[in-house]
Amino acid sequence: MSSFVVQGNASGTGAQTLQSSATNSSITQTLPTVASTTLGYINTPLDAKTASYTVVLGDSGKTILLSSGSSVTFTIDSNANVAYDTGTVLTFINMSSSSLSIAITTDTMYLAGTGSTGTRTLAQYGIATAIKMTSTTWLISGNGLT
Repeated sequence: MSSFVVQGNASGTGAQTLQSSATNSSITQTLPTVASTTLGYINTPLDAKTASYTVVLGDSGKTILLSSGSSVTFTIDSNANVAYDTGTVLTFINMSSSSLSIAITTDTMYLAGTGSTGTRTLAQYGIATAIKMTSTTWLISGNGLT
């Protein structure tokens, strides 16, 4: 009976060697390095804001929370400026006493269910999630979103 031994580093990335005891031969395979942030979150980290804000690449998979403030707009920048991966999710929560505007620059954001485009309004205690569908298309839905 032959056996195989896999040797490599504990992270599972880099050079990995598979060695057969039966043939005394080995094969070396280099595995790609995967950044921990590309695997997503088990939860959704909250990022509290009190003023208008343009989301950044580091906000991928996070919840942007408006805790206070008035006449506030959260903006999703264009793919030309911030190249989010397709499937990126951004969640917005409005806990302020004012409505929150969720805008997009030159790309297109569709409201789920109606297909209308443009800036959306999120009411107090509302929650909305935007998902990037193509390089320049987002779909947004939520409770308290118009």
